[in-house]
Amino acid sequence: MNPLFPAYAALAAAIVLEVTGSSLLQKSQQFSKLMPTLGMALCFAASLYFLSLALKTIPLGVAYAIWADLGIVLTTVVSVVIFRMSLDIAAIIGIALIVAGVLVINLLSGSVAH
Repeated sequence: MNPLFPAYAALAAAIVLEVTGSSLLQKSQQFSKLMPTLGMALCFAASLYFLSLALKTIPLGVAYAIWADLGIVLTTVVSVVIFRMSLDIAAIIGIALIVAGVLVINLLSGSVAH
């Protein structure tokens, strides 16, 4: 098995848990609701654990860029679909620029080792 597969699987788990934790943060209503607050804390802790597993193989800059980028995009999708947030054109352009920056770093930069 390719050693990158478990690392990227751990990174994917970290991203899903971070997005779930962020969604529960919204539901916690400033930590006034116990269950969403506990769920959020568990998700964030588990997310960092899985991120640390990914960092055994994936360089920090690459892993964090992917984690942050997909976290932003997926959290935005959750916000639009579940919390009915609306995006204006400036928000969409800003998110697209973040995604473009991560793609440039990962696909074109010689300073990133894979």
